[in-house]
Amino acid sequence: MRRFGERYVPGKPYRDRRGAYALIHDGPWLLLAETESARETILLPGGGIDPGESPLQALHREVMEETGWRIGAPRRFGMFQRYVYMPDYGYWARKVCTIYTARPIQQLDDPIEPDHTPVWMHAKDAVRSLSVSAERHFVERWFNS
Repeated sequence: MRRFGERYVPGKPYRDRRGAYALIHDGPWLLLAETESARETILLPGGGIDPGESPLQALHREVMEETGWRIGAPRRFGMFQRYVYMPDYGYWARKVCTIYTARPIQQLDDPIEPDHTPVWMHAKDAVRSLSVSAERHFVERWFNS
């Protein structure tokens, strides 16, 4: 599995953290999550898979929490890993992330995560704007396929 971002650092107490992320598209337009974080400001909606949750359950929950949108027709598109410190959780993680493509169905509500705002962006602009290099890679691969 391809690694993006920081290198593995021996001696760090990494924990595996699985996640599911959505490349939500309507033609060349993508639904993204804009955050107020200084580190990562434009992201594919998604996040960690909670205990007892399937990847698809987590995907639907995370997209709803971060954008307020319901999605349909999710299809697995790829996977990557990255090593990162997660300050919100206070630990080092080996994030194992699955990327899905999906269609936007309907915006049901505002995001419930207070620092997230849904934003529509053309895929070519998303390739330049996404904060996580792996997400840029997958959007570029999808857009050029």
